[in-house]
Amino acid sequence: MPTRNNNTSLSTLNTCCFLALLLIAFFPSLFHTLLWAPYNLVFLSPKHSQTPPLNCIPIPTPIMSWSQKTLTLPARSRGSYLVTDEIVSQLPEIKSYKTGLLHLFMQHTSAALSLNENWDEDVRADMSDALDRIVEEDKGNRKGLYRHSAEGSDDMPAHIKSALIGASVSIPITNGKLATGTWQGIWYLEFRAHKHSRKVVATIQGEKM
Repeated sequence: MPTRNNNTSLSTLNTCCFLALLLIAFFPSLFHTLLWAPYNLVFLSPKHSQTPPLNCIPIPTPIMSWSQKTLTLPARSRGSYLVTDEIVSQLPEIKSYKTGLLHLFMQHTSAALSLNENWDEDVRADMSDALDRIVEEDKGNRKGLYRHSAEGSDDMPAHIKSALIGASVSIPITNGKLATGTWQGIWYLEFRAHKHSRKVVATIQGEKM
């Protein structure tokens, strides 16, 4: 009798093993689901998955913002001018930015913007004189120097100077102020002999206070 019981147990075990192999062979995903069911039931239940850690502190999301407006600079004749205060006075929005960037873009082809010396006005005069020496006017014994002279002898030289200096500047903003260096200021360089009113597009982007 004991031998018969042992044979019956072995037969049952063999049958279970055979069925398990069939399950793995033909239904691997079902086998995987059954295998991991106890773990999922204990650790991935709604009670465990929805309970945040006790030391979890919400981190505030920075408020990012964009702002843009067109500024008008007073009409001036040829020369280099410090316009930092004029720019800042027309952009009170700067004060509301913790960290950001101010981009200024000159909408003209015979003027330019630059960052340079903000203390000694002789630097601005020297800069204008140096640019005049580098790019001569189309007059006197130099007549015929340029093909383009539709608006006078200072026309083409103004375009060349604008290309050399550039039409835009970018300045970082820190805690509501322009983060310029101690001796840095925003320059407006006018290259035409007669007065012209100039427009500048100001774009601000960054994180607000």
